[in-house]
Amino acid sequence: MSYIVYDLEMTVRRKKGQVAEIIEIGAVKLKLEDGAPKLAGTFQSFVRPVIVPQLSADTTAFTGITQQDVNGAGTLAEAIRSWVEWMGPEQYFLIAWGPDDHRQLVQECRHHGISTDWILNHNNLQKMLSKAFKLEKHQQLGLKPALEMLELPFSGSHHRALDDALNTAQIFTKLFDQLQFRRNKISEEAKVETEVVYKTEHFENLPFAGLARLLPEAKPPRHED
Repeated sequence: MSYIVYDLEMTVRRKKGQVAEIIEIGAVKLKLEDGAPKLAGTFQSFVRPVIVPQLSADTTAFTGITQQDVNGAGTLAEAIRSWVEWMGPEQYFLIAWGPDDHRQLVQECRHHGISTDWILNHNNLQKMLSKAFKLEKHQQLGLKPALEMLELPFSGSHHRALDDALNTAQIFTKLFDQLQFRRNKISEEAKVETEVVYKTEHFENLPFAGLARLLPEAKPPRHED
C-alpha cells in the first residue's frame, strides 16, 4: 500500500466566469516501514493550460510559475499519464490538503475526457486533522497554520506543488497513528459528482488504458524513486 500526498497549482481567477486550469502537479509517495510512513519518491510536472494558454500576471505572482515553464510542458492528460505510471500498480490512498484540489482534478479530467477511474480512496487531510483535534467546522486550518500548530517547519515555497505536497506529507507523517482512511470511488462522492463546473459535449471519454497511448510529453516530469 502506498500513500500518495499531492498538491495542485492552478491559474488564478479574478473575475466571475474565468476558468481555473491546473498548471502544476506535485506528489509525494510514502510507504510503511516498521509501521511508520517513509518517503519513497517524489513527482513534479508542469501542465500546459489549453483553455487560456497565456498565464496572467496574477498567476505568476501567486505561484512563481512562468509562461516558459508551462509552454514546454505537456497537456493535463500527458501529465496524469506520467503521474499514474509513477504511482505504480499497487493499491494506494490519495491524500490532499482540503477539498479544492480533489474537486478541480475531477472537473478537469471530465472536461478533457480523461478517465477518473484512478482517483480512488481519496482523503482530505485537513478534515482528518480537524477530526483528530476535535476542531469546529469553521476552524479548518490552512497548511501553514497547521504546520505551526504541530511545530513542524515549513520548507520550500508556498503555492508550489511539490513543496506544498512535501509539507502536507510532514503533517501526514506526524498524525499517521491518529488517522482513519476512507476507501471510496468518484461515483460514491455525491458532492463531487454534482459540482461539475465545466460542461462539454464534444470531448471523447477516454478509457483508463487510453492514458498509455497519449503522445510523449513535450517536457518530462521530474520525479525521484
